[in-house]
Amino acid sequence: MEISKRARMEYDELPLDLSIKKSPSDENKKEEPELSHTNALNDSHIFAVPRVPPQTISISDRILASECALSQKLRHINFNFPVEYVYNPIEYAFQVHAMYVTKYCRSTKKVLFLGMNPGPWGMSQTGVPFGEVNIVRDWLKLSGNIGKPYREQADRLITGFNCTRSEISGRRFWNLFRELCSEDPEKFFRHAFLHNYCPIALMDAGGRNITPAELKGPEQYTLYAACDETLITVLKLLKVDIVVGVGRFAEKRAQTVIKTTGLPIKVLCIPHPSPRSVGNENWNEKAKLKLREYNLMQYFLY
Repeated sequence: MEISKRARMEYDELPLDLSIKKSPSDENKKEEPELSHTNALNDSHIFAVPRVPPQTISISDRILASECALSQKLRHINFNFPVEYVYNPIEYAFQVHAMYVTKYCRSTKKVLFLGMNPGPWGMSQTGVPFGEVNIVRDWLKLSGNIGKPYREQADRLITGFNCTRSEISGRRFWNLFRELCSEDPEKFFRHAFLHNYCPIALMDAGGRNITPAELKGPEQYTLYAACDETLITVLKLLKVDIVVGVGRFAEKRAQTVIKTTGLPIKVLCIPHPSPRSVGNENWNEKAKLKLREYNLMQYFLY
């Protein structure tokens, strides 16, 4: 299956000054800024960035630009059996995802919580990492249009904010910080941000989730290389001091990236909130114990 055959992102919806659709007439306009393509792809829509001083572009727009470039790269991976479906909510739920980033990632952060990839009833529906529908709508106060992936699995339909299923992992994660932050999401995002290592969800013909760790050979190598590069960009843009992997996979990818780059960043881990994880009963209390052990409570209680 070729990802390049899936639905394209509408680049006209990207933040201003970061998305420019070139037309033939543009070549003759001397007043237009010189453009530098983020990657050389033969797509009908080309994502380009004006050559302007970096300080004039906001952190949130630069984060979004790096995520859009990653989405372009991942379109061209040919996933082999058993992968039959690829969902990329960065594309079809871009409006909500962009609101999440621009609303809550306007400054550098001390702590980056790092998830693995979208779940079927969370980010796949809303475009927000661990994006349980009620949390995203009622607590994070995010909204927007949500489209569809090019091909949908019959048991994993995308209905956006009309989704009646609740992602337990997302509900657990965000409700923990909702409690710690006294119902104020700004307290969480003052010093922290939540980002997913990989923006795509992979499924087999029956709708079973296939994690990035289950991939083999060149497709896994290509996916990891692209996602590692974007993670490095995010860490540098946010000037992160601490990465907290939500689960062992995210922890290991962060360790690999930081060891390779030599960035002075500490990598920690909290249990993944999935109810399918072994020994994951009473996740809320276990996560709190880890946050206390790491001396991270100070970033959320005050």
